[in-house]
Amino acid sequence: MSLPMPLNRFKAAMQAGTPQIGLWVGLADANAAEALAGTGYDWLLLDGEHAPNDPRSILQQLRAVAPYPVQPVVRPVVGDVALVKQYLDIGAQTLLIPMIDTAEHAALMVQAMRYAPAGIRGMGAALARASRYNQVDDYLALADAQMCLLVQAETRLAVQNLQAIVDTEGVDGVFFGPADLSASMGYPGQPGHPEVVKTMLDGIATVRKAGKAPGILMTDPTQAQRYLDAGALFVAVGVDTLLLVQAATALVQRFKTPSAGATSGRPGY
Repeated sequence: MSLPMPLNRFKAAMQAGTPQIGLWVGLADANAAEALAGTGYDWLLLDGEHAPNDPRSILQQLRAVAPYPVQPVVRPVVGDVALVKQYLDIGAQTLLIPMIDTAEHAALMVQAMRYAPAGIRGMGAALARASRYNQVDDYLALADAQMCLLVQAETRLAVQNLQAIVDTEGVDGVFFGPADLSASMGYPGQPGHPEVVKTMLDGIATVRKAGKAPGILMTDPTQAQRYLDAGALFVAVGVDTLLLVQAATALVQRFKTPSAGATSGRPGY
């Protein structure tokens, strides 16, 4: 019995121009990922750059979210050919590669995600979850079409090279990282600085004009909508760690904030 090739609904939706709303997942835990997988987001970013993830922990999260109508996007710690191979083999179909500053680096990542002769992805699919352990007929012939490469533009250099990056065949989208980009532009901690905002809005327009998908992480709802209105097609609107801390803080403050007229914090007897 053969199994069907898993389809990348996230890639298809963006090609159709349908905005995809996502959530950043940094808790590095399969239970947390599974709980979030059923909450209605289109995609979840499983973070291996700033969260304590590796291929094994990402694998467990991929398995945890697989039964749910959500697409996982995996961010490796670095744009490395060997690491890309590992994440694709464990079943990731969409990768978000950080710190892509040049078209040459983008082109290398394109090659890393494709089998020969179009690329240099290692031919080990028979051992891999990606091919359902060799149970997907013609996996090698079908896989490339389902791979989705998103690259991050997070520096002045990346912005300068944006047109060349987005024109690179095989790059499906460009993600603008407000925190790193604002720091690179000389405004650390100010992702809402007018110059940073203008740069990202101009970048979104450049990416859309090239027929590719622009994306961003923005936890401020008003600003997130602003970037969606500007044409962003994959937008993460929250971060799991922030949501957990904010909800927990609000709950405890409800009960620990002294009420009006209270004279003592000691329990009454």
